[in-house]
Amino acid sequence: MPEEERLEATGRRKTSVARVRMMPGAGRIYINGRNIEDYLRRDALEMILVQPLQLTETRDTFDIHISSRGGGLRGQAGAACLGIARALVKYNPDMRSSLKKAGFLTRDPREKERKKYGLAGARKRFQFSKR
Repeated sequence: MPEEERLEATGRRKTSVARVRMMPGAGRIYINGRNIEDYLRRDALEMILVQPLQLTETRDTFDIHISSRGGGLRGQAGAACLGIARALVKYNPDMRSSLKKAGFLTRDPREKERKKYGLAGARKRFQFSKR
């Protein structure tokens, strides 16, 4: 396969990182070598992942191979969504405005807050006893 037909992009969400490789095909999606239904196991997560493809009407245009690591399934689905959106912009820069308007090109900056000493968690305190 010629190198210019393969599109690569990276997406991140929480602690998850997804490397997306798109190539012309029949619309098959694989995550870590497994089919999307077998890997994500929930329709809601599958919907999150394919939203950029549905918006640009390219669901059956590309075969997508995603290498995902870190975090949970929801974070990995969000990271893959961002990676797919970035790859679609590389494929056709005219899609940028619609993807940006829908919020698919924005990296969600929310991360887990670290635990502080003297507290039960990041902000939760231990139970206070007056006596």
